Amino acid sequence: VVTRDDVEESLKTKCQYIKDKELLLKDLHSQIEETEQRLLAKQKERDYWLEYKNVERKVQAIRVINLGKDIKEVKDDFNRAKEHYRKALEAVQEENDRVLEQHMELSKEQALENAVRYLDKKICREIEENAWLKEEVKLYQKEVSDLKASVQLLEEENICLVTKLVDSRLQNLRA
Repeated sequence: VVTRDDVEESLKTKCQYIKDKELLLKDLHSQIEETEQRLLAKQKERDYWLEYKNVERKVQAIRVINLGKDIKEVKDDFNRAKEHYRKALEAVQEENDRVLEQHMELSKEQALENAVRYLDKKICREIEENAWLKEEVKLYQKEVSDLKASVQLLEEENICLVTKLVDSRLQNLRA
């Protein structure tokens, strides 16, 4: 025999069971909704990466190749400019050296001229005499060397004559 309390208890239990199942069902629905949203987000991400893989990657690869070409062109331009400036620098340095050398020579000449200009007449006369004496010394040295050569020739000639004389006397003594 089932009593009213048992029926109420059973109904309460079933109601509680149904409420629990409804809560569980709502919870499952919310989890399904969350999972669907995550799935949509992942699908969007996957679609983005597929798009990137199929289109953007190729575009990026082309950009990388073009940038590589641009880098090579810039390097070539840099090397050409570097070589041009190196040659220009060498030319400028050579020109500077030449101009400096000319300036030094001119300064030396002007210094000598200025020094001579400010000398008194007595010193100028001494300088002229010194130059004349140097020329005379050269002439005398040439004469001395000529005389030495003549003396050497005469000595050799004398030695030859003495040798002939001694040889002829030795022949006379033998005969």
